Amino acid sequence: MADLKTKQNDESVSAFLEAVDHPKRKADALQVCDLMSRLTGWQARMWGKSIIGFGAYDYTYESGHSGRWMMVGLSPRKTSLTIYIMPGFKPFPELMETLGKYKTGKSCLYVNKLEDIDVSVLEKLITQSVDVMKERYTWSDA
Repeated sequence: MADLKTKQNDESVSAFLEAVDHPKRKADALQVCDLMSRLTGWQARMWGKSIIGFGAYDYTYESGHSGRWMMVGLSPRKTSLTIYIMPGFKPFPELMETLGKYKTGKSCLYVNKLEDIDVSVLEKLITQSVDVMKERYTWSDA
């Protein structure tokens, strides 16, 4: 079975954020990183080379494959700020209706700039998604 390449590591979150070329993306990532830290009470940790994650949960699929992944996270990508909402978006229809301008993948929220969304709604989305993950999985703050 293939080993997951993106794992929590001890690389510097600050150094990663400082190296973001796009000034607006860097500023937005810093703001969301601070927001996640404040809302979760957890330390930001690097996952792989380009994802900042908070907390961790352990999962096991029916196939027997198991692993560890972040509870919530972000990545300042070239095309957008990606915010990882691990339970996906179906549990939060009311929040998604009022969030603003964004795109989604399965667990990825793509935001061009923070001004496009209501940050107070994002705060609720982050908090509620972490609550859902805590109910579903064995988790830790590291």
